[in-house]
Amino acid sequence: MPYQASHQYAKVTPRKARPIADLVRGMNASRALELLTLNPRRASGLFRSVIQSALANAGQAQGVNLNKLVINEIFVNEGPLIKRGRPVARGRYHRIMKKTSHLHVVLDEPAAKPEKAEGRV
Repeated sequence: MPYQASHQYAKVTPRKARPIADLVRGMNASRALELLTLNPRRASGLFRSVIQSALANAGQAQGVNLNKLVINEIFVNEGPLIKRGRPVARGRYHRIMKKTSHLHVVLDEPAAKPEKAEGRV
């Protein structure tokens, strides 16, 4: 059964968060938490909190081994722009568009791999 968590309106651009998502995709959840702890990027701390939340959601269910859960899906969607501005020369005003992201994580137990049949192919 999949267990999911998300962080809406995270103050990090999707372009900077997607490489972190690619880094831990398909990885064991506990191993991903260790890796994200050592990563200096801002998005790594945000993803670490989302993975911990998904693990806490899985801990609510009976008979789930938290050490065996892997990151089945992890993706980043664009959130709304926060519009700010700054006065510049000659009485003008430049807009500053601050991007936000929606971070999503789905944990699941790894699927059993089918065994290969013996013989010639």
